[in-house]
Amino acid sequence: MPHPSITAETYPHKPAIIMGGSGEIVTYRELDERSNQGAQLFRSLGLVSGDHIAMMLDNCRQFLEICWAAQRAGLIFTPISTHLQQEETAYILENCGARLFVASHSLAETAAPMHERAPGVAHFLMVDGVVDGFEAWEEAVDRQPETPIHDQANGVPMLYSSGTTGKPKGVFIAPHSDDVNAPHPLAGSLGLAFGFSDETVYLSPAPLYHAAPLHYNMMTLYQGGTTVVMEQFDAEEALRLIEEHRATHSQWVPIMFIRMLKLPAEVREKYDVSSMQFAIHAAAPCPVEIKEQMIEWWGPVIVEYYAASEGIGATIIDSKSWLTHKGSVGPALVGQVHIVDDEGRELPSGEIGTVYFSGEQASFRYHGEPEKTADAFNERGWATTGDVGYLDDDGFLYLTDRRNFMIISGGVNIYPQEIENLLITHGKVADVAVFGLPHDEFGEEVKAVVQPQNWVDATDEVAIELMEWLRERLSHVKLPRSLDFHPQLPRMDNGKLYKRHLVEEYRGATRSGESSEEDR
Repeated sequence: MPHPSITAETYPHKPAIIMGGSGEIVTYRELDERSNQGAQLFRSLGLVSGDHIAMMLDNCRQFLEICWAAQRAGLIFTPISTHLQQEETAYILENCGARLFVASHSLAETAAPMHERAPGVAHFLMVDGVVDGFEAWEEAVDRQPETPIHDQANGVPMLYSSGTTGKPKGVFIAPHSDDVNAPHPLAGSLGLAFGFSDETVYLSPAPLYHAAPLHYNMMTLYQGGTTVVMEQFDAEEALRLIEEHRATHSQWVPIMFIRMLKLPAEVREKYDVSSMQFAIHAAAPCPVEIKEQMIEWWGPVIVEYYAASEGIGATIIDSKSWLTHKGSVGPALVGQVHIVDDEGRELPSGEIGTVYFSGEQASFRYHGEPEKTADAFNERGWATTGDVGYLDDDGFLYLTDRRNFMIISGGVNIYPQEIENLLITHGKVADVAVFGLPHDEFGEEVKAVVQPQNWVDATDEVAIELMEWLRERLSHVKLPRSLDFHPQLPRMDNGKLYKRHLVEEYRGATRSGESSEEDR
């Protein structure tokens, strides 16, 4: 598998990166030259192999150019969510030990105070403009030579968890090799399973700071393919880009499927998506009805995997297997799946418990938090990220929810995901969150908050309609005791629903730097 620098020698004019909105193209020669300049800049600032940098960038060509510069310089690079506030950003900069911070000018309101709030950072740069205390990235790299540094090494990302249930945790997986030409770690597993090659045209509709989009973009460029990066997701624009660029691969989260399916039929049908060979999805549970509709529309190219940034294991399922195991995320591809109860006993098929992986696990640690690393493993050395589910007799895994989101009402375990997956299929619902609230008699009660497809439907009459619709489809113990409307749920563009923000709002909590009891 070639490094982009090798592809640059063989096919210098081949597009490496295409920005979906602007149409800007970065060839392999340009990617090679600009990443060399970036690596030269890092060395000129005193950064050596093993040092940390952090990036808070919109989807732009510089994002991937900086990643490749860090990769060539042997640096550990941490992308930061563009939705974080100042306190959260300062926390990550301190926690990862970043010596350099580069941000988009559009994010200056959050980024600029880091000059004072992150004393450990020595160098501050900004893309597409500057503010006081920051140097222009473009001017800094333009002064550097386009030749490789003499001590190239294999730099790797260190990604942070989404923080949906508490403070984000930095997940560090050491590289298997220091060789700058070392293959991408996913190449032999998901890359092989999904057929990534130098002929791949990968559509990237999600934010690059998130784990899966970053890894798939990097892997596409390792293979010598072309990546088409959307500046931000738009359902119809995604379909247009598939047709225009004859995209062969893509990676989605279920809310994107939902947005595309809720386009008018005449809009969906006017775009040719037949070039798609693998439409990969992950990161959040996909309702069965939604996936059925996607397979009917795009054909048997829908492939799902379940994994985590910690690299502790993975499952995979293609369309054919899913149609005979609806709702499953598949059998193990990496490692072995175990379902464990609260006493640490392994459960038989069909019984719900915490999902653990054993076997071929990556060696990871939560950066600077040894106690949280220890919490991820049980006494047998099996690792978990806190998901709950069960195995069927064929060894296929089914996820029921996150452990932190489970509701216990009157002694009955209720999994909000089941209710959310049902409500999202209603024509008047754009998004939904279900969670537990304290109840004097039952311990907790089920609460539903709905983002309507049209705000004019945020009425008592529609609330009653939705409750009656649920009543026909759910056991009475799972029915929400109340349903509210919200103009915009806290679902980020990485597909994650930051449910704890709603829980805090409804419980009357005030946000602070400390996690709430619900988070813990």
